[in-house]
Order: sequence, then structure tokens, then C-alpha cells
Amino acid sequence: MTLFSQVCARFARLLPGRADLAEVRRSPRQDLLAGLTVAIVALPLALGFGVSSGLGAEAGLATAVVAGALAAVFGGSNLQVSGPTGAMTVVLVPIVGRYGPGGVLTVGLMAGVMLVGLAVLRAGKYMQYVPAPVVEGFTLGIACVIGLQQIPNALGVPKPEGDRVLVVTWRAVEEFAGSPNWTSFGLAAVVAGCMMIGARRWPAVPFSIVAVIAATVVAQLADLDAAKPIGTLPAGLPVPSLSFVDLGSLGTLLAPAVAVASLAALESLLSASVADGMTVGQRHDPDRELFGQGLANIAAPLFGGVPATGAIARTAVNVRTGAGSRLAALTHAAVLAAIVFAAAPLVSKIPLAALAGVLLATAIRMVEVGSLKAMVRATRSDALILVLTAAATLALDLVYAVIIGLAVAGALALRAVAQQARFDQVPLDMGDHSAEEHALLAEHIVAYRIDGPLFFAAAHRFLLELTEVADVRVVILRLSRVSTMDATGALVLKDAVERLRRRGIAVLASGIRPGQRQVLDSVGALDLLCHEGREYATTPEAIRAARDHLETAGVLSALPAQKPRNPGEEARR
Repeated sequence: MTLFSQVCARFARLLPGRADLAEVRRSPRQDLLAGLTVAIVALPLALGFGVSSGLGAEAGLATAVVAGALAAVFGGSNLQVSGPTGAMTVVLVPIVGRYGPGGVLTVGLMAGVMLVGLAVLRAGKYMQYVPAPVVEGFTLGIACVIGLQQIPNALGVPKPEGDRVLVVTWRAVEEFAGSPNWTSFGLAAVVAGCMMIGARRWPAVPFSIVAVIAATVVAQLADLDAAKPIGTLPAGLPVPSLSFVDLGSLGTLLAPAVAVASLAALESLLSASVADGMTVGQRHDPDRELFGQGLANIAAPLFGGVPATGAIARTAVNVRTGAGSRLAALTHAAVLAAIVFAAAPLVSKIPLAALAGVLLATAIRMVEVGSLKAMVRATRSDALILVLTAAATLALDLVYAVIIGLAVAGALALRAVAQQARFDQVPLDMGDHSAEEHALLAEHIVAYRIDGPLFFAAAHRFLLELTEVADVRVVILRLSRVSTMDATGALVLKDAVERLRRRGIAVLASGIRPGQRQVLDSVGALDLLCHEGREYATTPEAIRAARDHLETAGVLSALPAQKPRNPGEEARR
């Protein structure tokens, strides 16, 4: 099969099939109701995240409609709901400040192409290697950043200059202290409070939209000029266009595009996994999910939308309201499209402070206190990873936070694995040696057994212990229990053998596994261990070879020759 045909086959596997259509036909009424409920919840979130990103509420709506529909059709989860999210907004704010709205649209387009490439390369399976403390720290950091981003609108002050959320928040608080806007503050606090209290008592009621409608009505009836509204919205989606693309800037936008693609992949696959865990029998296809998110992010910028990902909160609402197929997510996008075309003048009157209240409550509800306590209590390593990831999310950005979290988690995991490696001196088997001969052998032969991995994190400790051997003529290395060996481990082993031989100590090896031979041979350690036949299948064979070496050296010349061994013991290790 040619490379082209292989790529075509992979693309075909990523496209929707008959099984998806069969799922849609199973319970359409329930899916339509779930989609309507999700759309009601998603409307204020789409507006709020569009405003927070810097491209405006219309960008958030366009993303929810276009990306939500395409990801629903082509994605790998029957239950995933996609659109603008707080995590993506956190990444987009500095990109808007540096490259402008056109740069954000270009970044989204490039990220979509990258996601499609990841899907073709079948990279979705690697999501399972992200440790839980990294995910929890990542989520906690995002929640903090989303909440802090809403402070200017909640306080009714213009957003201060800067791309560091802590600095911007502090400046906004200073400006509010100098000239308080209690109207905006009150609206944001009431909306957030209604959502938090109402969700506990009546979880089935979509308090986000109820509170926003109530705040809008009050602001209009009371003529609250201090409550700044969203502003004019277009009655429909714009005509798709690529006019924002500047070919000369593609090189400078590559790094932000990689960051956006990485976050989109991480958050979408995480959200799909959460949906699987909330249901019985549903399992997402990670590669198809990347493919669907890629197409969604390619299309959304053409209509002025921001980059999209799978949305954990909206997906959870979708599952809880009984969705069973992708028809629910598609219905959510269709309802939002109808709102865009029919109710844009009404939506434009929503106060920004009310949307800030919705996002503040969303940020608070993102923090699972029980999960955080469990991670902190699990091990000190898990607690450290969680705290570092959350702090890096606040101080740096999300991609760096995940990289730092993964690096620390990997280093701690290697440390734990390295500590499992054991290097123990073991007594010689008495076998059929006489007591006198065995005592003399024990004076001149030392046997070491290596258990566990012999790799770069544990190899140098092994080198130090082995080269401290003194007052012996022969060292036997029992390698049958070495679980894994890398090039560093093989080089250290070679170095140790060379040092011992320079001191006149013969080194014999037993039990080298077939899988270890290649790495030993690649660094020249195998020839050294097998020099003059000094590599043996079993430890008893190595002990007999050591005895012969001592006899040749005259150490055992005064003792009687060893009796023939029982053939049944030849295979003994």
C-alpha cells in the first residue's frame, strides 16, 4: 500500500459512519430536549468568553454555532459539546494584545490544520499519559485565571493595559477603589450568587440564563446607565472570508498556533473522557475527536470565531439531561444559530457585568474541592505537581503550565522507579562443595544480583557500589532479574567492569536476557562481559568458572578436585 493510499484510508476511518446515524435515530426526542437545555446554558457562556477573548460577543456566538456544529458531526464523542471555553480564552488574551484580532483568527486556522494532522498521525491515544495531578492543577489554575479576568467587567471599569492577569486585576481594583461603580458590582454579585445558590437547591433550572435575563430587565427598566451592555450584534453570521490571513506573519504565529492546538487537544480529549466516565457504554474515539476539533477550528475563523475546544461544563449538562447521541450537540448549535438570527437586538442589551457574574460562578464551580483534597492527601509528589501546575498557569500560561507539570511528574516518576532498583550481594550456593572449599571460595568470590531497572536514573548508584568491592579475585554479576536496561545503564556496567579488571579482578556475568544483548552490544559492553567466555547462562556455571579461575591462579590448588555435579542441578540458577 502506497503512502497516499494509507493517508486516504486513515481519513476515511475518521469520517462519520452508519453507526453514528443509528445512534441519532435511537432517541431523537430526548436528544432534542438535551440540546435545547445545553443551548440555554451555553448562550451566556459563549457571549462572556467572546467578550473576555477580546474579539467581542459576536465571535463567541459564531464559534458556538460553527465549531459546535462541525465538532458534533465529525468529532469522536457522541456526547461532547464544543465551543469557546475559559481555558482557550486565557491563551487568546495575550495573542490578541500582541497580534490583534486577525492574528487570533490566523492562529485558530493554523491550529485546526495541526489538529487534523495529529488525528491522521493517531496521536489521540497519548492523552492517557497525562497524570491526574497535572489535570487537577491545570483546572484549578484555569478557574483562577477565568475568575480574575472577569474583575474589570464585574467592577464596571475599563480593562487596564497588560497581558498578565494578576497585574490587570490589581490595576482594575485600584481604579475601582478610586471611583467605585456599585451598579456593575451589584449586578455581577447577584448573578453569581443566584447561580451558586440556585444550582444547589434546584439543579435542573438553568439559573445562568434566568439570572442574565433578570439582570437585563432590571438594567433596562431602572435605566442603569452604569451597567454597560454588550453592544450592537450582527443579526446573523458574517460571510466566510480568508481576508484576515497575512502570509508574511505565519512564521511568527507558529508558536501561538502550537499552543492553541495543544490546549484544544488536551481540553477536548479530557472533556470527552469526563463524558465517558459519566455514562455507561459510551467510549470516544480520540483520533476522531481531534479530527472533528480540527475541522471546527479551521471553519470557525472564517466566520470570525475564536478557537474552540470541547467544553467540560456544557458536556456535563448534556450528559445529565439525557443526551445519547451527537444530535443533542448539533441541536445546541442550531438553537444558538436561531438566537443569532432572531434575537440579536435583545442579546445586545445584556450588561457586561451580568456576563462577568456568570463566568465568576462558572470559575468557582470548576474547582472540585473533594478532588483537590484527595490529590493533596495522596502523596507529597502529587501535591507538589498540582501546586506547581496551578501556580504556573497563573504566572505563565497554560501550555507552559502543562509542560512544567509533565516534566515534574516525569522526574518524580523516574525517581520512584530508580529507587526500586536493588543491588545486593548474595551468598554463594553451597552446592556440592566441601565446607572448606566453600569457605575459601567465599573469601575470593563475591556475587551481586541486580533487581529492577538499570537505566540512567539508577545506574550511577550501581557504579559507586560495585567499584567499592575490595579483597576479592572474582565478581559474578547476576543479571537475570534486570527488568530493563538503557544505554546509560549499559555504559555504566561497561565502565564498572573495566575498572574492576584494571584492579586485577575477573568479572563474570550470568543470565543476560536476549532483550539486553542489543543495548549491551551497542556500547561495547557485551564483548567485554563475554571476553574469554566469561558470560554464562546460569549462576552455578559462573561459580564453576570462577573456581577454575582461582585454581589457575593457585588459590584452590591445595584442595581436592570438585566432585561431578548432579545433572539435575545444572539448570539451577
